[in-house]
Amino acid sequence: MLAKTKTYKPSDKEPFMNERQRDYFRKRLQAWRDDILKEAKETLVHLQEENQNHPDLADRASSETDRAIELRSRDRQRKLIAKIDEALVRIDDGTYGYCEETGEPISLRRLEARPIATLSVEAQERHERRERIYRDD
Repeated sequence: MLAKTKTYKPSDKEPFMNERQRDYFRKRLQAWRDDILKEAKETLVHLQEENQNHPDLADRASSETDRAIELRSRDRQRKLIAKIDEALVRIDDGTYGYCEETGEPISLRRLEARPIATLSVEAQERHERRERIYRDD
């Protein structure tokens, strides 16, 4: 039975967001979250090891630039973890997989590509068009 679970992929031929699909996306989101946290711990270790004084100004500047880039990346990942956590809550409350704007199901292909999606492709496109219009004003 375990082997079947590992190869399971949600299908349009089964009821949308049935228990098996919810379990599949929950495991996927949790694994993604765990990977991000593991990378963050490795980054902390690396930054602590790297925290040495470089006598050469160019080396110090390069090191500071690398550190700033790494910290910016970690901040983006921190925000991503928050979105993953929100998706896990939606799985638990039964709203996962449904567009926040229209209430319609988000396609399984979109959820496979972006498991934290909260909008259907159509709603996302409308949202982006509105953003472009207001940004251009």
